[in-house]
Amino acid sequence: MRFWRRIKFLFNFRKSIPFLKDFFISKEVNPSTKVISILLIIGYIVFPFDVIPDFLVALGIVDDIALASLVLQQMIKMAPVSLKVKHGLIKEINEVHR
Repeated sequence: MRFWRRIKFLFNFRKSIPFLKDFFISKEVNPSTKVISILLIIGYIVFPFDVIPDFLVALGIVDDIALASLVLQQMIKMAPVSLKVKHGLIKEINEVHR
């Protein structure tokens, strides 16, 4: 169930913006975790590796979305439980132990 909530979150990009903001300003998130996240984002921007070339418009965007989703998914995994609860990624703290 938690997996499907995360997938839904990834495809609803409007919800990602407040999560990213809270992730980077939160004192609960370890500074090294923030640095790793920034490096992942910069790495994606600087080295946009394309499995499918972008000139194939419909298909070319698929790998970009997949990589962006992977970076965001890693950030979600590294986020503290309180942020996951706040943004609806888990319903309650007890769900972490399931």
